[in-house]
Amino acid sequence: MKSRYLMVAASLSLATTASASSFIGTTDAIGSSLANSAESSSNVTTGGNDKVVLQARDDAASFVASDGAIRGVHLEAALAHLRAQQPATLATDMQLAEDILAR
Repeated sequence: MKSRYLMVAASLSLATTASASSFIGTTDAIGSSLANSAESSSNVTTGGNDKVVLQARDDAASFVASDGAIRGVHLEAALAHLRAQQPATLATDMQLAEDILAR
C-alpha cells in the first residue's frame, strides 16, 4: 500500500514538472514574438517626440484595447504622419499604435 502512495506521489511530481516546463516554454515563445514585433515597429517610428504622435496616445490606447474597432482622429493623423515619414514601412496599424503607446 505504501509503495502505491509513493508511485502516485512520484507521478504527480513528474506531471507538475512537465506542466511547468511547458508553460515556461510557451510564455518564452510569446514574449520573444512580442519583443520582435515591438522592435520592428519601433524602427519605423524614429522621430522622437513628434507632437502629432504624442497627441495620439489616448486614441492609440482605445484602438489597442478595442482590438482595432475604435479609431480616433488623433490616431489617424499620427498613422498618416508616421507613414509619410517612412513610406516603405510594412508595420500594421496595430503595431504602430502599440509603438505610440510605448513612447
